[in-house]
Amino acid sequence: MATIRTATTQWKGALLDGSGTVSLDTSGVGTFEVSWASRAEAANGKTSPEELIAAAHSSCFSMALSHGLAGAGTPPESLRTSADVTFQPGEGITGIVLSVQGQVPGITAEQFQQAAETAKANCPVSKALAGTTITLNAQLL
Repeated sequence: MATIRTATTQWKGALLDGSGTVSLDTSGVGTFEVSWASRAEAANGKTSPEELIAAAHSSCFSMALSHGLAGAGTPPESLRTSADVTFQPGEGITGIVLSVQGQVPGITAEQFQQAAETAKANCPVSKALAGTTITLNAQLL
């Protein structure tokens, strides 16, 4: 069964001096302020499309890696994943760096790296972002 998730943005004004809010409608967990300055300069307590993409990518990748490791008989004790999404005004998103640290008993660093590469390739968000260069740093703790 497919699921649909919804977010809504309300924007007022022109790009450079306007601002808006993005609400996470499906979950109802919050409404967040957005602006061009928070996207292209300092965040100043506001979010950006790139931060929301980073949240989606880091959580999706963690789920995919956890699933792959468990399927191989070595479920993780813990995973900590961050996603750094680089935005260049005038160019767009120029790259994403996924960094994961994992505590996974019973595997080698090479096996962890391979599992992480597989998760990166198969995570639905990675697939949706296929037009962007995605780099992976994986560290077994």
